[in-house]
Amino acid sequence: MRPALSDYRHLASGKVREIYRIDDEHLLFVASDRISAFDYILDSLIPDKGRILTAMSVFFFDYISAPNHLAGPPDDPRIPDEVLGRALVVRRLDMVPVECVARGYLTGSGLIDYQRTGAVCGIDLPAGLVEASKFETPLFTPASKAEFGEHDENISFDRVIELVGPVRANQLRERTLQIYLQAADHALTKGIIIADTKFEFGVDADDRVVLADEVFTPDSSRYWPADTYQEGVVQPSFDKQFVRNWLTGPESGWDRNGSAPPPPLPSEIVDATRARYIEAYERISGLSFADWIGPSA
Repeated sequence: MRPALSDYRHLASGKVREIYRIDDEHLLFVASDRISAFDYILDSLIPDKGRILTAMSVFFFDYISAPNHLAGPPDDPRIPDEVLGRALVVRRLDMVPVECVARGYLTGSGLIDYQRTGAVCGIDLPAGLVEASKFETPLFTPASKAEFGEHDENISFDRVIELVGPVRANQLRERTLQIYLQAADHALTKGIIIADTKFEFGVDADDRVVLADEVFTPDSSRYWPADTYQEGVVQPSFDKQFVRNWLTGPESGWDRNGSAPPPPLPSEIVDATRARYIEAYERISGLSFADWIGPSA
């Protein structure tokens, strides 16, 4: 018989995940159907989103050749029935205070930095780059790990060295780019560009750098269709950018620079977001989401 969620002590809430204590060495990571944008948790839920994020993370944790924090399968008997399919048993780690971002293309906050300074995270770039320009080699562009409700800010590699020391900083950069390249090469064979992504790492009892949290989900990555890629324009996407675009477009009526929170998402935006997330998972993994475990929303 599986435990109830109430059997575990709740430790923390994030924008999307809830974390519970299983024992001294293990945690339960539960992905909700919440969606966040521009540092707001939206009132709207995306049905099955927690299960999609979990399914995608499990696929990539298994695919990439780097140690990760998983401590059991997605149907581990320690996972309560009520969160089966959207929860994972993971090892406790000493988390690194840096968001590790890999960028293969210029977009998002990287584009804003470049337009202002000609550089991204202190890395000087050639003149004339535009939205969606591809870098000759992917960039490691770290960010500060902000408190809940605050905004992560891009930082330089020198700042990473100040935070974690030169040895650990180089480990983080090498591991980030290695993982990104392995996954990006795979996704491209499925017709999808991973434009950028962010990782979180922890350190285990043996002082190993270990991949943690989620990995290559549509929440943490930008997915573009390869067959329509065109430099200089905003790309269609299979990720959370679709929601951001609606919120900042005229139909939402929301002033991002004002004090009011974002409005609820219309049902058609909710449905389209869910469909995009599922398509990203199915194309990249080659698996049917209908076969993933747990109750569907």
